[in-house]
Amino acid sequence: MATRLTYDLTYDAPLTAVGEMLLDPAFREQVCDAIGATRKDVTVGPDGGGMKVVIDMVQPAHGIPGFAKKFVGDDIQLVQTEHWSDMETGRVEVVIPGKPGHMTGTVALRESGGTTTETVQMEIKVNIPLVAGKIESLIADLLRKALKAENSVGRQYLAG
Repeated sequence: MATRLTYDLTYDAPLTAVGEMLLDPAFREQVCDAIGATRKDVTVGPDGGGMKVVIDMVQPAHGIPGFAKKFVGDDIQLVQTEHWSDMETGRVEVVIPGKPGHMTGTVALRESGGTTTETVQMEIKVNIPLVAGKIESLIADLLRKALKAENSVGRQYLAG
């Protein structure tokens, strides 16, 4: 079984501006800073006919319950890879190197009346018997907080 998460981020900007923002390494680094990353490496480059974004970051495991902390340790390394086939559609994979789980999903941008909505749909899968559901739920909560921070940083970035 896996946990599914859908989250919408809205921006008062045209789709092209939001798409360009999502491909800007400086924006992605600002998001890493906003969520408390202690180390970050962001790369953006061509990927076939589209673009590829890779975010490799480490963040402290503050606030994680004891049952989960014993699996991840004091710090959590996340490697997020996005493959954008065009300005509107991307595939996302997030792994925690050396840990039994991953997240996969999609990102879609839609514009209506000058407002762009970024819809993130993720499936969270943890392969640890007995506690998988609890850890998946915890990861979903952390992902929601990260997306909320990304939305806040993005709104400031686009207003700037």
